[in-house]
Amino acid sequence: MAVGVPENDVFAAADAVLARGERPTVERVRLELGRGSPARVGSLLDQWWEQLAGRLRGETRLPGLPTELAQAFVAIWQQATTLAQGVAEYALAGQRQVLAEEREQLVALEARARLDVAQARLQTAEALGARQSAETRLADLEQLLIQRSAQIDDLRQQREELLGQCDEARGQLVEVRQQLQDSRQQAEQAREEQQRYTRDVEDRAYREIDRAREESKALATQLEEANGRLQTFQQTLLAGQAELAETREQRSIAQTQAQALLHEREQVHQLQAERCRQLKELQQQLQRTHGELASAREQAAAAQARAETLRQQLADSGSSNPVPGGSQRLRKGTPRNS
Repeated sequence: MAVGVPENDVFAAADAVLARGERPTVERVRLELGRGSPARVGSLLDQWWEQLAGRLRGETRLPGLPTELAQAFVAIWQQATTLAQGVAEYALAGQRQVLAEEREQLVALEARARLDVAQARLQTAEALGARQSAETRLADLEQLLIQRSAQIDDLRQQREELLGQCDEARGQLVEVRQQLQDSRQQAEQAREEQQRYTRDVEDRAYREIDRAREESKALATQLEEANGRLQTFQQTLLAGQAELAETREQRSIAQTQAQALLHEREQVHQLQAERCRQLKELQQQLQRTHGELASAREQAAAAQARAETLRQQLADSGSSNPVPGGSQRLRKGTPRNS
């Protein structure tokens, strides 16, 4: 514990201030000492004022004087002491007033400090509450951010899957278009082959007809009894023409089917969802068309074979039964077929 200024030093400083003709106060004594706290110096100064009265009333310190002079000096000294006590009490009253004001200020400052502390505690509690709320809100936002990030990742994955499906669908579409193009080319080739085959059949039939007519005219001048066979040949020729007409009708049907295939191809292009089924139907129809073309070829080959057989029969008949002058009779009795 720290030791205050000694009592004797305070008393000596007060005596020195009083010896200079000044009233000893706390500030003057502290100024004389050069140190000391106001509380310590004030309490010791109160003790000094109490001892000063006793010191003034004592006569032992007076030198040996006559009685009347000593009493007069004592009376003067007592009056001075009383006056000094009044002055000291007045000064002490002022100091007490100052101390009371300081105490009131200290009480007000303490109350204000307590109020400030309470407000600070309230603000601290509010700040803690706000901090907890902010931390809770921050945790919620972080959780929401995590959820949003997960949703974004899911959406990105779905987008990648959709892009992959879109690329796959595009590839399938390209394949379907390529298949349609191939089917179109095959249908076009089949149509061209059918037209070429039909033209060949027609040309061959026309040539055979012309050749049969020429041979019929030549044989009519020589073979009168070949008229019946010629009629039979004409009937066979009519049958061949009927078959040729049937072949033409089949060609028309094939063209109609080709147009139907083209129409179906347009429907396949418009309705991609049914592309597999329509492709199967197109393939089946193409197979049927190929079958019909093969059947038409077989029928044309059969007609050609029959025409060759008829020509051979006519040739055999002309060589085995020559009839002189039959040419004129056949011209008159046999109608011309052009």
